[in-house]
Amino acid sequence: MAQEQIQEQRLTEQQRLAQSVSQQKLLQAQLTELPVTQLAERIQAEMDDNPALEVSPDDYQDDAAYRDSTESADSVDSTDSYEQEERQSALDEALQSLGRDDEELPVYQGGASQEEHEDIVYGQSISFYDQLKEQMSMMDMTTIETNIMEYLIGSLDDDGLLRKPLHAIADELAIYHNMDVSEEEIEHVLNMLQQFDPAGIGGRSLQECLLLQVERREPSRLKELMVLTLERYFELFTKKHWKRLQQVLKLSELQLDALISELRKLNPKPGTSMGEVVGHSIQQITPDFFIETQDDGNVSFSLNMGDIPELHVSQSFTDTLNEYQNNKENMSRQMKEALLYTKKKVNAAQSFIEAIRTRQQTLTTTMRAIIQWQHRFFEDGDEASLKPMILKDIAEKTGLDISTVSRVSNSKYVQTRWGIFPLRFFFNDAYTTAEGEELSTHKIKAALRDMIDGEDPQQPLSDETLRKMLSEKGFPIARRTVAKYREQLGIPIARMRK
Repeated sequence: MAQEQIQEQRLTEQQRLAQSVSQQKLLQAQLTELPVTQLAERIQAEMDDNPALEVSPDDYQDDAAYRDSTESADSVDSTDSYEQEERQSALDEALQSLGRDDEELPVYQGGASQEEHEDIVYGQSISFYDQLKEQMSMMDMTTIETNIMEYLIGSLDDDGLLRKPLHAIADELAIYHNMDVSEEEIEHVLNMLQQFDPAGIGGRSLQECLLLQVERREPSRLKELMVLTLERYFELFTKKHWKRLQQVLKLSELQLDALISELRKLNPKPGTSMGEVVGHSIQQITPDFFIETQDDGNVSFSLNMGDIPELHVSQSFTDTLNEYQNNKENMSRQMKEALLYTKKKVNAAQSFIEAIRTRQQTLTTTMRAIIQWQHRFFEDGDEASLKPMILKDIAEKTGLDISTVSRVSNSKYVQTRWGIFPLRFFFNDAYTTAEGEELSTHKIKAALRDMIDGEDPQQPLSDETLRKMLSEKGFPIARRTVAKYREQLGIPIARMRK
């Protein structure tokens, strides 16, 4: 009995030793993961909640902590006044480590000024509703049909589906718009709406949405199988009962794989490809980094600071805190409560400002390392130039934690001379040959895509033929690896490409 009590007590002690993350590190992690647009919203929310946090009157670009985003790579070893004052040794070491890179890593100048980029925003310039209205103008419709069409478009959900029953729409048109129309008339107009782009718009269920997309395909055996699956075996499809689906359709393994691959290409939310519906903000892509490539191969970068202001602690709160602290001995209860409130808000403001600066340094450190690693791609824009690079590589190069590098690369975009790319695009696995040589999967996939694009449509290349051709080009991969990469590129098997 005594031994059981001892064992139970030791278990309790072990649970208490669990590691916890400080609030400051948690805040830094949260801000690091946010893209620039969401960061601006988070800052505004923090200022609304904390009166001790204010916007500095001076332009934030004058702050030494922010100037680092446009410094050159060979200036990383220098220590400015901000680094001397702040206690962020881990990040400082990460920044300094980049200045001691191997000689083959390039040295590049600082980024262009923020003024050249601050107003650049990418995305749809008109709303989902307006895009469908533009397609309406190309249709030959009566006045009544036009009114019904406008009401149907306004009734679509965010994903582009129409989940409101037709009888309910008929009732609403009669009550609110004094239009006496039948369900048949509404369905006739809905059929016209379902011909709009993108395919699947106006579907009354996921099943109908997917069928609308398949119906636009050219006649083929694959199309017949897709329609049959969606119409008669939809439950097997949604529950991923592939073996059962293979049995009822009497398909081989390759045929089943091709069918599944094509079905997965269908878009269950066609409305999201056009932005958001009326009443919602338009979906946009705003680059978090601007990369400039000069004709001589010199690469530079800067952070997009957008509407992010320089923050400081309110002077009035600081003065009040000092006043209270100088009169601790003669403080009333009310003054003590005021002191605690003021101290709490000032500490929160200081922590938030420090987290913003840490985010700035972390993003700068990570982007600099990525550019140095993938410098050739930023010179020529060729996807095949991307070297194998994983999160661990950048973590080791910068001295940052892998989870931190992962947060930086999530939900962020890079504007380059060659287009806009998600930051994740630059990370890719390596394929190791029997001789131990590492090849970028991006490079292999690019070569594979080029081969298939140049094949004879009447005699498409088999995976084995592709394997031999890749081997001749210096990519000695197995046939199953060819099939894997082909599927990842969304390319069906040879028989389905005729």
